[in-house]
Amino acid sequence: MTTNRLVRLRSRPVGMVRRDDFEIVDEPARDAGEGEFRVRIEYVSLDPAMRGWIAAGKSYVPPVEIGAVMRGFAAGHVDQSNHPDYKVGDAVAGLLGVQHYAVSKGERCFKVDPTKAPLERWIGGLGMPGQTAYFGLLEVGKPKPGETVVVSAASGAVGSIVGQIAKIVGCRAVGIAGGPEKCRYVVEELGFDACADYKGGNLAEELKAACPDGVDVYYENVGGEILDTVLPMMNLFGRIPVCGLISAYNATEPQPGPKNLRSILVNRLTMRGLIVFDFQDRMAEANEKLGQWHAEGRLRMREDVREGGIEAFPDVLNLLYTGGNFGKLVLKL
Repeated sequence: MTTNRLVRLRSRPVGMVRRDDFEIVDEPARDAGEGEFRVRIEYVSLDPAMRGWIAAGKSYVPPVEIGAVMRGFAAGHVDQSNHPDYKVGDAVAGLLGVQHYAVSKGERCFKVDPTKAPLERWIGGLGMPGQTAYFGLLEVGKPKPGETVVVSAASGAVGSIVGQIAKIVGCRAVGIAGGPEKCRYVVEELGFDACADYKGGNLAEELKAACPDGVDVYYENVGGEILDTVLPMMNLFGRIPVCGLISAYNATEPQPGPKNLRSILVNRLTMRGLIVFDFQDRMAEANEKLGQWHAEGRLRMREDVREGGIEAFPDVLNLLYTGGNFGKLVLKL
């Protein structure tokens, strides 16, 4: 009998997640039934959205139920199959949960080619984060050649791809990241035109210097004070795709809205929230373009792979909210 080690949600966290909010258990792994296949998971994606998935408030998807397997994107290989499109040995990625074995009928799951990129990259820049960057920038931000695109959390899984796509389509790309090392990485390795350090104490001055012609598109991943800093710099009819608001994810009290809300009126800005699932019927398009740019060397990607197995999940998850990761955060099982 094969044992499945998995993470179940025990309680809804208040503030930062605690180990006690989760239960790590061993259970018999379910065999693949008719029309199903089973995946032996090797990598689990750690994503900021996970904090929202385990909260009780209204969101774009129902919250993970108490006692349920923790929701998460993962990648691995098929070890059993009764599905015509998946055979034993196929590498796959998808919404498989935080566990060693997952059974699927193929929903929100796709085959990947580990000869073209490491398996963990298919849950990073070539997976959901890359798709989020692609649709968020191109469909919501609608950048035009010559415009200035600013992205917060620029060294992270989504932000790093946003800036590189901005360069591909002919824009000036300016990042916001925390600390000199991350800012150097964004400029020297990812090819952004500039990167402002929000930990340096002079974010507004650095952004003004990096964006002499103002900001046309601001790709929002953080919110809070950073949003307030960028709003007055937006150009007329600027666009703000709102992908995430990580600064407030672990807040224990209601957070104040933007202080510079008047900028939205004065500059006739468009702010639109985006969820990658809204573009589910166009995923093949994103996958094709991301794969092409990656193969051409136009998209650089970095994974922060953490060891420790599934037992380390609660501690590794918190790295997202303290800035402790550098690149796409992945847990190796």
